[in-house]
Amino acid sequence: MKTALTLVLAAAALAGCATPPHSGSVYRSYQTQNEQIVRMGIVESVREVTIANRDTGTGTMAGAALGGIAAGSNVGGGNGSAAAAIAGALAGGIIGNRIEANANNRKGFEITVKLDNGELRAITQEADELFQPGERVRLLSAGRTTRVTH
Repeated sequence: MKTALTLVLAAAALAGCATPPHSGSVYRSYQTQNEQIVRMGIVESVREVTIANRDTGTGTMAGAALGGIAAGSNVGGGNGSAAAAIAGALAGGIIGNRIEANANNRKGFEITVKLDNGELRAITQEADELFQPGERVRLLSAGRTTRVTH
């Protein structure tokens, strides 16, 4: 029973860490077949940034549960077991929180583009496509989303 609970909690922790990409090349299904405004420009600068998604708390909860179960079931009985479970839950929660935070952070680029009309725009997206200052690029905009492409 404990093994099954541990596997369920571990699976929940991994599912909570999955985040959708913020790539300029990834479209979600609801973004297809929608008109986008296209503007042309020249890359002024590219700066590396970190894209951090909001923590869901899944890592903390799963880590606390696993830490509490592991420590509580492996240390004595009675009050000693309860104290070990609490200490294990605290340590597991901290570790789970760090794991989730690291899994949610991705490398990105802040790309500053000088549009043909002279305006400057800065767009942040995942670092899956390289851009160099002086390159001609397209800015594709639809609603609140703008992406830089070649």
